[in-house]
Amino acid sequence: MATPEITRTPGRSSHSALLVRAAEMAVLRSVIDPRQALRAGRKVLEAAEQAGDGEAAAVALRAMALASRELGDLQAAEQRLRQAVQTPGAPPGRVAQARLSLVTVRTERGHPLQALRLAALAWAYLSPLDRAKLDTQRAVALAHLGRYQEAIACCDRATRALVAAPGTIDDRRFLAGGLLNRGLVHAYRGGWDQAMRDISACLQIARHARLSHLARLAAANLPFLAVRRGDIGGAFTHYREAEDTLFGFPERLATMRADFAGALLAAHLPGEARALLSLAVPDLEESGAQVALAEARLKLAQVELLTGDAREAMAVAERAMRELSEQDRQAWLPPAREVVLRSRLALEPPTPALLAELVACAGDLERDPAHLAEGASLRLTAAETALALGDRAAALAQLSHLTARPPRERRIPPGERRTPLASPAQAGYVPAGQVPPLVRQHALALAAALREDVPAAFRAVQEGLAGMGGQVDSLDDPSLRAHAARAGGRLAAFGLRLAVRDGCAEEVFEWAERWRAVTAPSHARLPHGAGPPEVRAALGRAALVEYVTDDSSLFAVVVTGERMALRPLGALREVKEALIRLRYSLRRAALHDGAAGAEPIAAAGAELELLLLAPLAAELGDRPLVLVPTGVLHTLPWAALPMLRERPVTVAASARSWLAAVAGAAPVHPRRPPRSAARPGPGASGAPVEGPAVGADVVRSGGAAVTVAAAAGPGLTYAREEVDRIVATHPGGRAVPALRDDVLAALASYDVVHLAAHGVFHARSPLLSGITLDDGQLMAYDLLDRGRTARLVVLSACDSGMARTPTDGAPLGLAGAFLAQGTTCVVAGMVPVGDEDALMVMSRFHELLAAGHTPASALAAASARTGIAAFTCFGAGDQPLVPCRPA
Repeated sequence: MATPEITRTPGRSSHSALLVRAAEMAVLRSVIDPRQALRAGRKVLEAAEQAGDGEAAAVALRAMALASRELGDLQAAEQRLRQAVQTPGAPPGRVAQARLSLVTVRTERGHPLQALRLAALAWAYLSPLDRAKLDTQRAVALAHLGRYQEAIACCDRATRALVAAPGTIDDRRFLAGGLLNRGLVHAYRGGWDQAMRDISACLQIARHARLSHLARLAAANLPFLAVRRGDIGGAFTHYREAEDTLFGFPERLATMRADFAGALLAAHLPGEARALLSLAVPDLEESGAQVALAEARLKLAQVELLTGDAREAMAVAERAMRELSEQDRQAWLPPAREVVLRSRLALEPPTPALLAELVACAGDLERDPAHLAEGASLRLTAAETALALGDRAAALAQLSHLTARPPRERRIPPGERRTPLASPAQAGYVPAGQVPPLVRQHALALAAALREDVPAAFRAVQEGLAGMGGQVDSLDDPSLRAHAARAGGRLAAFGLRLAVRDGCAEEVFEWAERWRAVTAPSHARLPHGAGPPEVRAALGRAALVEYVTDDSSLFAVVVTGERMALRPLGALREVKEALIRLRYSLRRAALHDGAAGAEPIAAAGAELELLLLAPLAAELGDRPLVLVPTGVLHTLPWAALPMLRERPVTVAASARSWLAAVAGAAPVHPRRPPRSAARPGPGASGAPVEGPAVGADVVRSGGAAVTVAAAAGPGLTYAREEVDRIVATHPGGRAVPALRDDVLAALASYDVVHLAAHGVFHARSPLLSGITLDDGQLMAYDLLDRGRTARLVVLSACDSGMARTPTDGAPLGLAGAFLAQGTTCVVAGMVPVGDEDALMVMSRFHELLAAGHTPASALAAASARTGIAAFTCFGAGDQPLVPCRPA
């Protein structure tokens, strides 16, 4: 193995030269096998101290420090590097090399300005090649200070010099590191193509040089970049691989999680981001990675606010502000202060003093082009706060700041070169003091509403949403994309409030659908859908009820084939309280094996029926229902309401998603089960069973054949019996192993898949929900981007269908992941259900399904027959189960 360029002291003894050589080898080893390098460096250090060899001791200490850094112990790394700098007899070049390494460690420990001073001290004593290596480290400090252009210039100089270097392992390591650092800086600036090129080149060099640890660090950025490309499923696949490769390196793993969380936050998935940050922050605290910790804490504060915990958001943001201030990172303070102010606004009544702080913070954010979108959004919030205080003049002042027309562009004389500027659609904000288009349109709408010009307010909202189009997903910068998505959601919500107050049922319906479409995360968005006439035509005899809120009040839009009506339902608080009582009673009954009695369940169900359905009784009659919930209604077990006993009910995220599921119920080309798959039948012990010919596994629906498969997960007493009954009910039905790959294959091959397994639902991070199988969890994110899944999926698991989220419009959780991939209908549990109870209701459900009932009617009858109201039908359960047919 070649050695790096070194600073040699003339006239050294052969023993001393051997010690220095061994220490240098430990330096090289630190990035390949840090634990072995730590042991080797310790041995060399002991020998060097006995021999009084300052040079060998300094190099050995540097090797041990680099190994400690790779292992996540930044405090030990800094201590050893400082020892190396102060080692008596160490040549100036070796001291400078120790300072070179100390630059990154001090940066990571939260002192980037001090790191730059260390770099300046080292510069004069380094060789030209070592100066190039120092530039790769200076770039890290500059990037954390927000000096991105200088950071890129450092990396450019370094890579030019290192490409022409002799090509030792150390040269390759710093070249790959410089490319990685430059790629990350490009990513911070939104230069995704350059970032991907640099990180890919880093991976190639690291792998060729067998720098496996550096290759792992580069690969750890792939989840972040995959989210940017819109590949959410691929991002989680990369994340799972990165978790495995970084195991044993807690600081690196935590940093990867924090970066990935930032990308998920930008992809409008704050709950999933929160779950990762909750893992990352403690490990960053333990390792002493203060720079990454402060950034992660700020992200955590942002997601706590977005997921509804304003008190925790304020506490976390205040701590992040203290840490950022101690690190002299002034540019990061306004975003942290914004979280504190928004949290206070959620927790306290507005005051003139708080209004003044909002306006001041908005100005601080707007002074930094990177935070112009946040500043404009906060200024809009300040205008709304002023209105809440009754200060119309202050509100109009803030709105005028947002709605002022930009000055006309100067005419460019012939021959004068035009400076290219990003367009609003490309950059998400307009230079020269303008504001993001969606925020500006919201301000125009609010100003028009203040003038009581409702038509102008509607026009402003419509123009904003029409211009939104594909803008959100086309933005390069994730933070701008996230703010554009949230601004669009706020604008659509304002339009919905205007429509509710205007009182026209058709307008409320259309605005509710727009709002749900805008607020859906990218992986669950649908193309622009049909309007009320198409919904009426698809309903047939059924009725659709879409619930909407206006401040603290609940409303319902009732759609039938004949008419559309808007009905007020009263205070949302009463519904929330009754729902808490119902869910508590159902959970208590399940946990105590029914001993708690049916009376509390019946009383809470009747109370909710009185609030949610009784005012609609004249329109609903005895029709089958399609229900579109909002807010807490996503968690309602609808079968517990007396009026819905034996009535077919299907729950959808929006009318558009229901229409899409109805369209997906049409026959398509068959997905033949793979004949090579091992599918044990009833009572079998796991021996391979030959797959059926097309149409061999049947549910009889109008004489047609539908393929059926079922799997029994671990830890359930009656799961195997449940599966045996199901496959016996459907002629030719097959059991498949409860293994991740087998279940995914069954989902791609069969029309009906039943999973009798425990479900783990994460209400605040639905894509991290999962089903427990014999070889681990089948996660909701595993289902993304896998093509069409089974037409009907049954999840007889606890809470597998429950969805609670700050935004509506998206089918979330396990049920939503299936529906987003094209499944027509999902039957899933909304509350814990006993193992034996699940066996009873699912056995009856499949008997009725095999007899030709729709999933919704089969579930309604099975729930009424058994008295078990835990399950809900999602998607288009009112549609007949139609098999695949050849084209």
